[in-house]
Amino acid sequence: MESIIQMSGINKYYQVGAERLHALRDVSLTVERGEFLAILGPSGSGKSTLMNLVGCMDTTDSGSYLLDGEEISTMKDGDLTRVRNEKIGFIFQKYQLIPKYTVLQNICMPLLIRGRSRREAEEACGETIRLLGLGERVKHRPSELSGGQQQRVAIARALVGQPSILLADEPTGALDSATGREVLELFVTLNSLGNTIVMITHDEKVAKYAHRVVRIIDGELSASAAS
Repeated sequence: MESIIQMSGINKYYQVGAERLHALRDVSLTVERGEFLAILGPSGSGKSTLMNLVGCMDTTDSGSYLLDGEEISTMKDGDLTRVRNEKIGFIFQKYQLIPKYTVLQNICMPLLIRGRSRREAEEACGETIRLLGLGERVKHRPSELSGGQQQRVAIARALVGQPSILLADEPTGALDSATGREVLELFVTLNSLGNTIVMITHDEKVAKYAHRVVRIIDGELSASAAS
C-alpha cells in the first residue's frame, strides 16, 4: 500500500522555565493511504505534540516527516499554511465553528480560503452536506444545533476540501456517549469511502473504532506502534 504519512526519528523539545522538556523521543510512524489510525495516550503522554506535528501546526526539532510525498520538517510558515489548507481536514473536540456564520458558510470556509468564489464553494459543498445529513440545517447557526450536529458540520468542513488526511482531536470529547458513538460510526463510514483518518484520543473505547491503534507514553510510541 501507499504510505501517506512517513515519520522517522522525530524529536521535539520545549523549554519550560529552566528545564528542557523532551516531548517526543525518536518517534517513527507510517500511516497508509485509506487507513483509520488511533493515537492513544493519557494526558501528558505527548499525543497532542504528535498531533500538532502531524497537522503541520508545529515543526520538528529533528527527524523527517513526509506527508503525501512532501517533506514537512524543513518547510517555512507559508508552505505549512498551504499544506494545512490543502492536505489536512481538522476535526476538533470543541468544533471550532464560527458562531455568526451559518452551517453552509462554515462548511464552505476552506474552499473560500483557497480562492474559490462563494457560488463555486457552495456548489462544491452540496454532496458533502448530503452525505452528512445536514441538508435541512444549512441556514442554521451553530447555536441552533445540538453538539452532534455541530460536530457533523465540523466534519463536513474538514471533508469538503478533499484533504489527504482527516485529523480528529478527541472528536467525541464534548458529546454524550450515544452521540459520540454516532460520530465514530460516521468515521467508520467515511473511512470505508476511502478517507484516511488519524484520530487522537485518551479513551480505549473510542480507539477501538480504528483499524489500528498506536500508544504513546512519555513521548515514545509503543514497540508495536510503527508499521
